[in-house]
Amino acid sequence: MEPSVFYQKLCQVLSKEQILCDEPMSRHTTFRVGGKADFYLTPRTEQVAGILALCKEERVPCQIVGNGSNLLVGDLGIRGVVLAFTKQASAVQVEGDCIRAQAGALLSQTAGAAWKAGLGGLEFAAGIPGSVGGAVVMNAGAYGGECKDVLRQVTALTQSGEIVKLTNEELELSYRHSCIPKRELAVLEAEFALQQKPREEILARMDDLKKRRTEKQPLEYPSAGSTFKRPEGYFAGKLIMEAGMRGYSVGGAQVSEKHCGFIINTGGATAADILALIQKVQKNVLEHSGVKLEPEVKCMGEFA
Repeated sequence: MEPSVFYQKLCQVLSKEQILCDEPMSRHTTFRVGGKADFYLTPRTEQVAGILALCKEERVPCQIVGNGSNLLVGDLGIRGVVLAFTKQASAVQVEGDCIRAQAGALLSQTAGAAWKAGLGGLEFAAGIPGSVGGAVVMNAGAYGGECKDVLRQVTALTQSGEIVKLTNEELELSYRHSCIPKRELAVLEAEFALQQKPREEILARMDDLKKRRTEKQPLEYPSAGSTFKRPEGYFAGKLIMEAGMRGYSVGGAQVSEKHCGFIINTGGATAADILALIQKVQKNVLEHSGVKLEPEVKCMGEFA
């Protein structure tokens, strides 16, 4: 289908302000790299089904993203549609001891709402830069906490447009894993079951984790957080350091000298630089320690 014709059909589902054409994905990833998406859409929750139906009908590929905090988009961009859960779908509600958050809400926003309501359990999430939807998909976690610990239920949309609810157990949550990608679901909303806790204790824990992040992580550079999953029985950063990769760079991409588990954009990095560095780190660590590192970062789009 001609892009102009497809655009007109999109305008029947979304407002023009919600449709960006040839949109640089470098504006929407924390790595600050990535080529152009043919169509970058920012729907409200109730508009998602219409977009998925249109893409299916017209056979246009559709990729779903959140805050872009765990994403490496290729320099040649993304063909078709990028459906982004952003501020248009970011409502957060407190209902008793439960927090209900739409997929586009930031984890930090959700953790802040929990603190204000005197609800503990989401402190670990306060410094994670991702969205609720993305966090649920990968069972995000930090400092001993993960979504699995507090997630009660997820509302999602199937490819056929059916709204389904999945409990914690049905989501098959494990380390950086859920069944959502396999079932090709679009997360619309998540419910977190929390516990009453003094606000000062919640804030103290959040401040402590913020201090630890600032001291140990290269937050001053664009990155996607921890680049690799934690291998069982090891720490990725330690393995990378022992393989002599601290400060190693490819173009503008570098293994952080502050924390070797992070690959950072020191300025002007391309997605090709970052991907090449990921592969180099994997090769050197495997040769040095025999451990195969698995990227935590998801690659999307076309690479040069």
